[in-house]
Amino acid sequence: MELAARGHGVALVDAARVPGGRARSVDLQGHRLDNGQHILLGAYRETLHMMRLAGVNLEQAFLRLPLQMHYPALSDGMQFEAPRLPAPLHLVLALLKAKGLTRADRMALARFTTTARWMDWRMHADCTVADLLSRFDQTERVIRLMWRPLCIAALNTHPEAASAQVFLNVLRDSFGARRKASDMLIPRTDLSTSFPHAAAAFLTARGGATHFGQTVTHLERHERGWRLHTAGVDAGASSDSATLPAQTFHSVVLATQPMHAAALLSGHGAESTIAQIAQLGSEPITTCYLQYDRGLRLPRPFLALLDNEGTREWGQFVFDRGQLQDAHAGLMAVVVSASEAAMENGKEALAIDIAAQLAGAFGIASFRRPEWTRVITEKQATFRCTPGLDRPAVDIGVPGLALAGDYTASDYPSTLESAVRSGRAAARLLLANARRR
Repeated sequence: MELAARGHGVALVDAARVPGGRARSVDLQGHRLDNGQHILLGAYRETLHMMRLAGVNLEQAFLRLPLQMHYPALSDGMQFEAPRLPAPLHLVLALLKAKGLTRADRMALARFTTTARWMDWRMHADCTVADLLSRFDQTERVIRLMWRPLCIAALNTHPEAASAQVFLNVLRDSFGARRKASDMLIPRTDLSTSFPHAAAAFLTARGGATHFGQTVTHLERHERGWRLHTAGVDAGASSDSATLPAQTFHSVVLATQPMHAAALLSGHGAESTIAQIAQLGSEPITTCYLQYDRGLRLPRPFLALLDNEGTREWGQFVFDRGQLQDAHAGLMAVVVSASEAAMENGKEALAIDIAAQLAGAFGIASFRRPEWTRVITEKQATFRCTPGLDRPAVDIGVPGLALAGDYTASDYPSTLESAVRSGRAAARLLLANARRR
């Protein structure tokens, strides 16, 4: 989109049949749903900007909610919600009005946010989130109800292994920014409809071409440009796809998963980038969809859940899809981030465990008996966001080649926002290189 908006001819080549990558839609029991339940922050300014540029009506596409952490009434949880007031007053009042916290818990939360602001959200040396919370004298209850679920949701990495600096970066741009930056945006429809399809239409409307269902097998340096070799054209590709003609491209952006980027870079003088990619670990994310009677409705569009590996309670958040779209009445989406342990006994066992968890959390026995369930796991959903991680740059030092993806070097963890930022940075890099030639 960035390149097409500046008048450049762009060809998008994608091995998948639909746009979206790891944020794509799937068809389940007559429903068009995401392969995983997404949630965006108001701080995702570049993602929201590109959506507006693609013609997306954000008010129609998303349910915007203030920052909140609500647990089911029967849980030993908390009720925390920021009022729609200017920052930082919204957080001060949210803390004062929060239910389920002791005075020590409130003081710990206040101490954390005050000290983090004083530090300008920066650390001299990175450490784990668990170590950071210990240094800030956070209570066990605040860690369990607030910081741990936020860390796992944002970084998809458990606090004991997650980067404290990246966690602070996320908090800086949400807790530490203007009030709207902390808002939570939940897609009403599948995200593919909300953005990737609109982005593809934006591209083709400006003379670009989309080639879905085609895999790039290797890149060949050709004169002053690059030639793409493709294979495995998918006969089921969407009708707006076209076979990629043999041609040379001035520049290439590799917006693939890290391991595929490393393979395509082999032999092109990017050994240091390949080595950086090789040391990236990965973490899965699992979403369990459970369909109940259409009359079943949660008190809120989404609530936090107390997860406990010892009691096989895996869900961290539950979303009532019926409050987002009438056609999804009775459909619940339960998210399990960093879900490797949860998946050890298979999808069927996990669905049973989550149904039991919902029944216990809400005190509703019928939650144990969904009409149908579907568990979707992205095994390499994100990179493992550990302290001091050396992530590859968008600029890999190879003329005419740039990386794009949520794993490239940035302040953010593996999120939609970091992916969009890297894409725009890759476009700017190629444009700057072209001007120097």
